[in-house]
Amino acid sequence: VQLQASGGGLVQAGGSLRLSCAGSGRSLLTYFVGWFRQAPGKEREFVAGMRWNTYYDDSVKGRFTISKNNAKNTVFLQMNSLKPEDTAVYYCAAARGYYTDSVRYDYWGQGTQVTVSS
Repeated sequence: VQLQASGGGLVQAGGSLRLSCAGSGRSLLTYFVGWFRQAPGKEREFVAGMRWNTYYDDSVKGRFTISKNNAKNTVFLQMNSLKPEDTAVYYCAAARGYYTDSVRYDYWGQGTQVTVSS
């Protein structure tokens, strides 16, 4: 499967963005799709993921929502109440199961930059 992430941008603190991860070549229903982020000088970290159930890192619970549109083969990450510490490059990735460790993911989209100004 090929993944294409989009939707990043510059937003003020408290604002919202919606990221998209479009799949091609194979249905995303076959995979667990996760969103990760990597800030400068930091390791890539799990943010949210889903296949049938949804999972979130504690740092984004209540602010971020992951969802999918099966007809469009796309997974979304709605990010509300954004904070400067959410600034990072965001990646979507696909794996065979629910993992928070990025090394378990087989397929990656290119990153999309999210910058939250204070």
